[in-house]
Amino acid sequence: MTEATLEANQGSQSHQLLRRDVRFLGNILGEVLIHQGGQKLLDLVEQIREMSKTLRSAPSDDLLRDFKNVIRSLSPGDRHNVIRAFAIYFQLVNIAEQNHRIRRKRDYERSAGENIQPGSIEFIVAELRKSNVPPDQLQEILNSISLELVMTAHPTEATRRVVLEIHQRIANDVMQLDNPALTHREREQLREKLVGEVLTLWQTDELRDRKPTVLDEVRNGLYYFDETLFEVLPQVYQELERCLKKYYPDASWRVPTFLRFGSWIGGDRDGNPSVTADITWETLTLHRQLALKKYEQQLVELMKHLSFSTNIVNVTPELLASIEADKANITLKTEDVWRNDKEPYRIKLTYMVEKILNTQSSKGKSSAVKYNTPEELLEDLRLIERSLRHHYADYAADLYICKLIRQVELFGFHLAGLDVRQHSKEHEAAMHEILALANIADNYAALSEDDKIALLTKLLSDPRPLLSPYAEYSESTTEVVNVYKTIKAAQAEFGRKCITTYLISMTQGASDLLEVLVFAKEVGLYRRQADGTVRCTLQPSPLFETIDDLHAAPGIMETLFGIPEYRDSILDFNNVQEVMLGYSDSNKDGGVLTANWELRVALKELTKVAKRHNVKLKFFHGRGGALGRGGMPLNRSIMAQPPETIGGGIKITEQGEVLSSRYALKGIAYRSLEQATSALIASANLARQEQADNALEREYEEIIRSISEQAQKKYQDLIFRDPDFYTFFKESTPLPEIGELKIGSRPAKRKNSDRFEDLRAIPWVFAWTQSRYLLPAWYAAGTGLQSYSQGKPERVQKLKEMYANWSFFSSMIDNLQMALGKADLLIAQEYAQMAGNAEAGKRIFEQIRSEYELTSKLILEITGQKEILDNQPVIQESIRLRNPYVDPLSYLQVQLLSELRGRRESSDDNADLLREVLLTINGIAAGLRNTG
Repeated sequence: MTEATLEANQGSQSHQLLRRDVRFLGNILGEVLIHQGGQKLLDLVEQIREMSKTLRSAPSDDLLRDFKNVIRSLSPGDRHNVIRAFAIYFQLVNIAEQNHRIRRKRDYERSAGENIQPGSIEFIVAELRKSNVPPDQLQEILNSISLELVMTAHPTEATRRVVLEIHQRIANDVMQLDNPALTHREREQLREKLVGEVLTLWQTDELRDRKPTVLDEVRNGLYYFDETLFEVLPQVYQELERCLKKYYPDASWRVPTFLRFGSWIGGDRDGNPSVTADITWETLTLHRQLALKKYEQQLVELMKHLSFSTNIVNVTPELLASIEADKANITLKTEDVWRNDKEPYRIKLTYMVEKILNTQSSKGKSSAVKYNTPEELLEDLRLIERSLRHHYADYAADLYICKLIRQVELFGFHLAGLDVRQHSKEHEAAMHEILALANIADNYAALSEDDKIALLTKLLSDPRPLLSPYAEYSESTTEVVNVYKTIKAAQAEFGRKCITTYLISMTQGASDLLEVLVFAKEVGLYRRQADGTVRCTLQPSPLFETIDDLHAAPGIMETLFGIPEYRDSILDFNNVQEVMLGYSDSNKDGGVLTANWELRVALKELTKVAKRHNVKLKFFHGRGGALGRGGMPLNRSIMAQPPETIGGGIKITEQGEVLSSRYALKGIAYRSLEQATSALIASANLARQEQADNALEREYEEIIRSISEQAQKKYQDLIFRDPDFYTFFKESTPLPEIGELKIGSRPAKRKNSDRFEDLRAIPWVFAWTQSRYLLPAWYAAGTGLQSYSQGKPERVQKLKEMYANWSFFSSMIDNLQMALGKADLLIAQEYAQMAGNAEAGKRIFEQIRSEYELTSKLILEITGQKEILDNQPVIQESIRLRNPYVDPLSYLQVQLLSELRGRRESSDDNADLLREVLLTINGIAAGLRNTG
C-alpha cells in the first residue's frame, strides 16, 4: 500500500502534494501492517493489489482465475487483515483528498486579486458588481434568500464516531506537512504521531456492537455543531460582509441570518418507534445544553480580550449602569467578582457567565437570575458593542462581539430547529379512535376525502375541545397526542423556533394536513382569537414522495389554500408554506429520469398554485447522499432548482455520510457552505430577472415528457412487473446483511414485511451501490432517450442542443454519467452469480447490462465524448485509480456472502463470517465514497 492512487496531472505542483500525502500515509499503513502482522501480511496485501491492478489494465481469464484462487485460499485470519488493510487504506486516501480540497482553497486565497476561486462568495459578489447590480437590489436579494440544511439520522453513515475522531486527528496532523517552518525533528515527531494514530485506527473496531439509540444519533449530530459549525457558520457571514464592503464600499449593509441548520434527529418518528415524545424532549434539552455551553466558553474567552481599563478609556454610562444592576440582582456562586474594578467589560462578562450558568441549571421557576430568552443575551452583547465603539475599539467589536452576536442569532438557545415527522396513517388512526370515542364519527377512516375535509374544517372552527381527560385512548393514540403536548411545552421552554414544522410522510390528501392542525388546536398550537384572527405556531408540511403523490400535490395544495381555516394558519409564518419533495421514493418508484422530470413538474406547478393564492412556498428537498437518491454537491443541488421556485426559501436534507464528508473538517465545511451561499445568491439574482416566455424550453419539456414516460415503463417493467426481480435483488446484493450493520436506530423497512413496497429507499440504493450496479442512478434512462432519438440524426442533434442550452437536461445527463462511471458491470456480474435461480439471474443481469450499454452509448452521442466522464477528467481518473483497490473487497464480499448464506441455510450462523461481510461493506463504502 505504498503507491499513491491519484497519479493524474503529473506536472501539477498541487497534485504532487496530494500524491505526496497519499504515499506518506500509505507508507505509514505499510509500517503498521508489518508491525501487526509481519512482512508476510504486507506482502500478501501487495500481491492482491498488484493482481487487481493488472486485471484492470490487462484482463484475462487465467489471471482472473488465479486472482480468485488467491482470494479463496486466504486463511480466516489473513482474510480479515486483508479486508481491513484495504478498508483503512481508503480511509487514509479520503483524508488526504479532503485535505487537498482545503489546500486548493488556500492556494486560491494566496493569489487573491489575481484569481478568485469559482463558486466562492467573493466570486458571486464580484460578478454582481461587474454586472452593475445596484446595492439596493443586492440588499433585496439578501433579504429574500433562505437556506436551511437539515441533518437527518438516516442510516447511511457506516463510520463510527470514534473512527471519525481519529480521522480528524490524522487530517490535522497531515495538514502540518505543508508547514515550511517545521524543523527536521518536528517532522520526525509528526510522523511518529501519525504512525501512532494509524496504529490506533488499526486496533479500533470500526463496527458497532449495537445499534445506536436515538439519543446516540442526536449526540452524533451535535458533534458537528460542537466541532465545526458553531465556528464556521459565522465565518461564512463574515466573508460575505467583507466582500460586500470590498466591492460596494459606499453602501451600508445588513446581512440577515439566511443560512442555518436544522435537524430531524430525535424528531423523525416515521417508522421509528424509538422516537417518542420523551425522546424529543430529551433531544431539545441536549440541543440547549450545547448552545449554552458554547456561549459560556465564548464569554470566558472574551474576558481574555476585553481588558480595556477605565484608567485609559471612557465606557458608556449604560454599561456601568448595567453592571450596577447586575451587582444588585445576581449572586455569584463564587464571591470573587472580577478582581480589577477598572476593567468593566470583564466585570460585566463575569455576571453574564453567571446568568448563562443559571440558565443551564434552572429548573422551572428558579429564583436565580438567568437569560430567559436569547434576545436578553443579545441585549447585553449589543450593550457591550455600543460601549466598545464609543471609545473607538471598533476592531474588538467587529472581531469578537459581532461574531458572538451572529452565533446567538443563528443558534439561539435551541441550537437548531427540530422538525417532527410522522406517517399520515398514524394521524388518521388516532383521529379515527378519538372521534369514535367522542361520538362524532363512528368510522372516520372510511369517510371520503371530501367528508373528512368538511368534518376537520368544522372541528377547527369549533372552540370546544375534542380530547377528554376521562377517555381512555390506546397507547398509539396517546403517543400521537403526547407529541403535540410536548411541542407546546417545548415552545414555552426552549422558544418558539425550537419546533415549528410538522412533516407528514405519504401525504395523499388535504385531510392529512388538516388532521395535524386539529391536533395542534387541541393543545393550543392553533387557536382562533376573539377578533377572528388565527394564531398558529406549528405548520403542517406535506411530504410528497411517490410519482403518484407528486402528480396529486398541486391539487392537494389548491384545496388547502382554498380552505379559510387552513389559509389563515399560514399568516403566522410570514405567508410561507413549506412543502417537502422526496427524491428517494420517487426514484425508487419511477426511476431516476422520471423522478427528476416529475419533481421539476411538481415544483413548477406547485409554485403556480401558491402564486394564485398569494402564498410563498418554501421547498424542502429530501435529497440523499447517493446519486440514486438525488445526491449531488450542495451548490449544484441549489442551482438545479428552477429559479422561480426559490422565493420562499430552500431546505435540503443532509444525510448520513454526507455529514462527515462535508462537515467533519472546518475547511471542508466552510467551502461547502461558501459554495452554497454563492449558488443561493446567484439563483436569487436569476429569479429577479424577468423570465421571458421561452418557447424553446417548452419544446424541450415536451421532449423530456415523452422520454420520461418510456423510461418509467422500462423501469417499472423490471422492478415491479418481473416476478423474479425482487428475489434476484435480495440474492445478488448484500441487502439482507446491510440490515445487520447496526448503523441506524430506524428499521430498514416501514413495516415488518418482505414486500418491495415496504423497503426503504436507503437500503435499496445502498445495496445496489455495494454490488457496483448503482442501478437506481441510471437504469431505464437509455430506453427513454432511445424512444425519442430512434437513431435519427436530427433527433440526436436536438438532444445535443438540449444538453448545450438547457441546464436541467445537462445536469441530468452529467449525473447519469457520474453513475455510469462509478458502476462496474464486470464486478456486478460476480454478484449476479449468487442468484438462486441461475436462469432468471442470467436473464435479469443481461437485461441490466444491455440497458447499461445503451445508456452509455446514447450519452456519448449526446455529449460528443469518447468515454464516460471525459468532461470531468479528475473524477474519471479518481474512479479509474480507485477501482483496483475496491475490486478485492468486492470479490471477497461475494465469496463471504456465498459462504455465509450457505451456512445459514444449514442453521450454522457464523458470527465471524458475518463480521467479515460487514467489514467489506464498510470498506467498499469508503472506497466508493458513498453508501445510500
